[in-house]
Amino acid sequence: MDKKPEILITGAAGALAQQVIARLRSQFRIVAVDFREQVYLGEDTSSYRIDIVKRDFEDIFRRHRIQGVIHLGRLMTSEDNRMRRYNANVLGTQRLLDLCNKYQVSKVVILSTFHVYGANAYNPVPLNESAPLKAAGLTMDLVDSVELENLANIYLWKYPNLNIHILRPCNIVGPGVRNTMSTLLSSKYSPVLTGFSPMMQFIHIEDMADALELAFLKNHPGIYNVAIDDWVAYQEALVACGCIRVPLPSIPPVVPKLLSRVLGLRSFPPFLVNYFKYPVILDTRLFTETFGFQPKKTLSDIFRYYAEQK
Repeated sequence: MDKKPEILITGAAGALAQQVIARLRSQFRIVAVDFREQVYLGEDTSSYRIDIVKRDFEDIFRRHRIQGVIHLGRLMTSEDNRMRRYNANVLGTQRLLDLCNKYQVSKVVILSTFHVYGANAYNPVPLNESAPLKAAGLTMDLVDSVELENLANIYLWKYPNLNIHILRPCNIVGPGVRNTMSTLLSSKYSPVLTGFSPMMQFIHIEDMADALELAFLKNHPGIYNVAIDDWVAYQEALVACGCIRVPLPSIPPVVPKLLSRVLGLRSFPPFLVNYFKYPVILDTRLFTETFGFQPKKTLSDIFRYYAEQK
């Protein structure tokens, strides 16, 4: 009988979760959960297709002795409508944390995003973890992301037994990543806003998986920015990836439609437009010093991957 401790990983169908599972499965018995599909990960892994807001989600905690949770199942802002995202990201996370407390889970890692800081011309450079989360005041599309963080913060201090770790990564890119930034870097023609080329940070999916593994294995609860300690102007990144830049006018109501047309997307999240105007650069010292994090992939490695795909 397998005596390894059991940990639950949400969003298990995603590329990042797959990387994290590969790193941890030798030490832990994985319980994989995703609302999109049931992922087959071998006979030694329990896998469920279930929405964490559903009542029968608690059955997983009854069936397994969950000792840790890595919550990667956050709906992205490009997915579904605003109410669906709020229910999944905020109410779903609250339910997950309540069950963690009820069933005496001893460690929780939550994947957040650097978008919670908001993009505006007055952001200090770099932003440390104590900087205010301005995103909700700038756009309704990020209310759920900020409220998820506020909720996790409350549980972090209210229930220290959960040992909650909240990670705020920069743009996650690389093989298998299907977010908007990865789409831009992989496209032959990539739009740019005329007159803007903000500094940006990127982190390779393998390094982000390493960061999540470190946060889970080393018990230092708190809030952490995660990024490579390097940055580059957005338009320079596109050139390095072999993209042909397509200048677009920065007229707010028109930009998202133009971007989606150029990229061949069904829609382009309007809130992202500001992130292509103003820099959001993270101070990474706290995570680096606390966990000894040393990214293996440089910006050159990241851009070379995308250039080779063209």
